[in-house]
Amino acid sequence: MQNTRKIIDRAALKRNRKRADASKLFLYEIALAETQSRLKMINRPFDEITVITPFPAIWTKAFPKAQILLDSDILPLKPEFNDLIVHAMCMHWTNDLVGQLIQCRRGLKPDGLCLVVMLGGETLAELRFALRNAESDTVGRLSPRVLPMSQIKDLGALLQRAGFALPVVDSLVQTAEYQDLYHLMRDLRLMGENNALIDRIRQTSRRDLFLRAQSIYAEKFATESGNLKATFEIMSLTGWAPSESQPKPLRPGSASARLADALSTTESILPT
Repeated sequence: MQNTRKIIDRAALKRNRKRADASKLFLYEIALAETQSRLKMINRPFDEITVITPFPAIWTKAFPKAQILLDSDILPLKPEFNDLIVHAMCMHWTNDLVGQLIQCRRGLKPDGLCLVVMLGGETLAELRFALRNAESDTVGRLSPRVLPMSQIKDLGALLQRAGFALPVVDSLVQTAEYQDLYHLMRDLRLMGENNALIDRIRQTSRRDLFLRAQSIYAEKFATESGNLKATFEIMSLTGWAPSESQPKPLRPGSASARLADALSTTESILPT
């Protein structure tokens, strides 16, 4: 695994999660439903299953026979042991995303499946905008207040880089409404998703910053009911550990039939 600059304060992240309220983890419930839906479409059994999650209670009901691991930078996965690894709503908090994927791939048997559900780059786009502009207006600088998250266009390449075969990345965008900025930030704290960046501002922020952010948020992203819209993007990544049994792409030039014949049309040369 490559050496990367750490951006996540794991001690702060652990403290944030300890303060979470199990009844407020609605994003995890959505992620679980997405996971179950995708697994139903795969017509094969999984015997050795590991679920990596900071909140085991949600996932043990759905995977009662699975090994449950808390997420960490180094995952205690047995090499080539699992048929299925579910990395459940915590890879967006990793210091080394590719490293996490590589560890998961090494923990799979040949033709084993890794399914990752995580928050993606559109998450809290409105909050980012409001805080960025409020800081610019009130203190004249920017500070890291919302976790940077991966975009869908990058994640497929990262799966391939980690050595997975047949990579697929999908996105589910959900929106929620909040009475005001403070209601949203309270919900993030209750989900354990508040700021745990190493470079975060440690001292109490000025009150006028949040008043300005509330004003910008309400001006740009208010719903018809007068609430504030918040976007959450849940990414689903699937990749298979390479195996000789998997379908392989045909060699260029090896086709035995013409596309024009299959479409019952006349082949023509494109103009140059």
